[in-house]
Amino acid sequence: MKRKIIWGAQLAVVALCALALKYHYSNATPDQLRWILAPTTLLVELVSGKSFEFESYTGYMSSDHTFVIAAPCAGVNFLITAFLMLILRRLWRYRFQANAWHFIPLAAVTAYGATLIANTARIWLALSDLEIRWLTANQQHRLEGIVIYFGFLLLLFLVTDRLHSVTPSRLLVPLCIYYAVTLALPLLNGSYKQGAAFWEHFAFVFILPLLIILCILCLFVAKFAYHATPIALHLRTFHLNLRTTFAFRSSNTSSSSNGDD
Repeated sequence: MKRKIIWGAQLAVVALCALALKYHYSNATPDQLRWILAPTTLLVELVSGKSFEFESYTGYMSSDHTFVIAAPCAGVNFLITAFLMLILRRLWRYRFQANAWHFIPLAAVTAYGATLIANTARIWLALSDLEIRWLTANQQHRLEGIVIYFGFLLLLFLVTDRLHSVTPSRLLVPLCIYYAVTLALPLLNGSYKQGAAFWEHFAFVFILPLLIILCILCLFVAKFAYHATPIALHLRTFHLNLRTTFAFRSSNTSSSSNGDD
């Protein structure tokens, strides 16, 4: 009973933290988001060679006044998604065991670091002036953001979940949490009232992650198919025989040396 109470309390704390951060972000100005915009800008300056200066209520403006790192560049939705993914996965995995409270701030720090890296990649790509002719500027901006942020979310999931234990079905975990933050919450907030603009955004956010998951599943299938081929089986058998022969010769060499002594 005590474990269930602690588990429920931890789940409630995590949900409150996520909702509080979501509320803060929805009303925050660039001045109030400097806790994430400032380190992001520093990393962008390091990788791009450009310099930025902070302008109150605007964000970090490039020296040539052609690019601004503003509140939408903060990546707070990704931060919330990554935090929830790390926490909920652990709570579910150890739901019948006692979880120490320190894993919550540890997950927060991990999600924050991942957000800074994802933000940097996202802004660096925007600075590269890549142009996709069959998309409008807003559509390309949206596509780049979804691919970068969902891609980094999957990477964070794979790295923290031990690569060898990941199965195709488990990729649904980051996908479902991503949908909950990026689609379910806006729907509950009434964003659908914006009309066609929202539904276009909805289509991008819904379809692109599925395509990314599909590509990864194709890699799983290709890997399985390769390991099932006679050539792959022959190569594994050859490698095993080679290791056995090498170990046998090493053992004989060691025995001979002991005999000479």
